[in-house]
Amino acid sequence: MPTLNAPQCTVFFRHQRVAAGTYSDVADTLAGLDLPAGTFLVFDDATGTQVDYPWPSGYAPEQPAQASSDDEPPSVPSVGRPKLGVIAREVTLLPRHWEWLGQQRGGASAALRRLVDEARNANAARDQARQAKEASYRFMSAIGGNLQGFEDASRALFAEDAAAFANKIAHWPNEVQTYLAWLSRNAFPV
Repeated sequence: MPTLNAPQCTVFFRHQRVAAGTYSDVADTLAGLDLPAGTFLVFDDATGTQVDYPWPSGYAPEQPAQASSDDEPPSVPSVGRPKLGVIAREVTLLPRHWEWLGQQRGGASAALRRLVDEARNANAARDQARQAKEASYRFMSAIGGNLQGFEDASRALFAEDAAAFANKIAHWPNEVQTYLAWLSRNAFPV
C-alpha cells in the first residue's frame, strides 16, 4: 500500500520563515504566534502556490474522509472500476486513432494507459524540471517580486542557468534564498 504524505506548507512573515510543516501543524503554530491576518504569506511546498489562511477546503488534512460502506449501493451508477481508482472521462480522437487503438493488445483503454505511462516515464525529468521552475517562480513572484534583481533571476531560472540564478538572488534575505533554493532544486538539469 502506498504511503500518503500529508501536504506541507511554509509561512513567511515579511522575509522571515516563521513556520513549516503539515497544514495542521502550521495552523497550530500560527494560532500561537498572534500574527494579524494578512501580515504573513503561506506557500504550498509542492507547488509554490500562495495559499489563503484559514485554509480553503481540501487543504486541511485533518478533515475527515467521507465514510463509505461496501454494503450500500452507489447513489449514481458508476462507470469504470471505481474501487481500483479508474475514472471514466471522454476522449475525442479521429477515426484513424480509434481504429489503431482498437487493434492494440487489450483494446483502446489499455493502449491509452500504456501510451500515457510511456510518455510519463520518457518525460519525467523534463516534467520535474518544469514543475520546479513553475513552483520557484510562483514563490519568488509573491514574496520577492519587488526585490532587486527579480527580473534577472526569473530570466536565469527559465534559461536554466543555475550560476546566474544563484548570483541574482545572493543578496536576497537568507531565508527566502534557502526556501527558493529548495524549491528550485530540480529546476536546473545536471
